[in-house]
Amino acid sequence: MQKLMILFKAESRWQLVVIFIVFAVTGSAAVIVAGPVLDFFMMNTESQSPWIFWPLRVLIIFPIYQVLLIIIGTLAGQFSYFWEFEKKFLRRFGIHLS
Repeated sequence: MQKLMILFKAESRWQLVVIFIVFAVTGSAAVIVAGPVLDFFMMNTESQSPWIFWPLRVLIIFPIYQVLLIIIGTLAGQFSYFWEFEKKFLRRFGIHLS
């Protein structure tokens, strides 16, 4: 448990549990939200080749996940943790936020 707390930079076991729950809920929510977003643009496996549809779905899920992570993290009372996590993650893609 200590190794996980160090890895995730959690201050307590309770915070670590909250962090895990936020990641789980965010991942599930991003997958659920991606469906209606693709439906809005009339993209589905019937109108698109699976070779186009599935990579496009993954690309759509990525920004949705980033936004939902901040929203759900904030609702869980962990805005500062997830904002720092998000900045670190986006820096790896060359996007620098203040």
